[in-house]
Amino acid sequence: MITVPGELVIKTIHGRNGPFNVGRLFISIGEFVVKDKVLEQYDEGKYSGDFIICEIAPKTYTSGGRLVVENRAWLGDMTLSGIDDLSSEEAEQLTPQEVDPLETDAQEPTPVAPKPAGTKRLKPNPLEDMTPFGMEADAEAPEGQPDNEADEALFGTVWPLGDVVKLDLTVDRLRLRQQKERLDKLGYDFDGMAQEWSRTQ
Repeated sequence: MITVPGELVIKTIHGRNGPFNVGRLFISIGEFVVKDKVLEQYDEGKYSGDFIICEIAPKTYTSGGRLVVENRAWLGDMTLSGIDDLSSEEAEQLTPQEVDPLETDAQEPTPVAPKPAGTKRLKPNPLEDMTPFGMEADAEAPEGQPDNEADEALFGTVWPLGDVVKLDLTVDRLRLRQQKERLDKLGYDFDGMAQEWSRTQ
């Protein structure tokens, strides 16, 4: 592993599995593609700092009848010192035909249509159901409100959520995306410098 200063440019792409992030790391020895799960938490932008690089190697995958070869860097950690917005021109220059890492990383699970966190469906007991005729008893929790059972299953060891949340990055990429989406709905904001979520509502 080596630690080097540089700039990580993150772009958000909207694919068939929803939005996903890819990055380009610019350091003194060159430019490298970064597709680590940790990027899923970040907003699009330019992040400067020190980056711990675990590995640099070529990565290949097929997409739309093309064989794509990219120089990829895998990050162990990063300490950020500055964040800037990504201009529309810069965004257009970065990976315009990028493929979702869910589809290219063999070690990741096959994407499935996820049940939205916060949606809870229970089959009512006809002997206990006191719902007025014509109304549904199994309504989902209001957006921005906790659904403890579903959220506990989604967040696992991170549950219960405090005012500050640091996600477990050992979970798979799809679950990390679901956790990010749920934290957004619960009123949390991500602090890229601290790499943690804070409650704002």
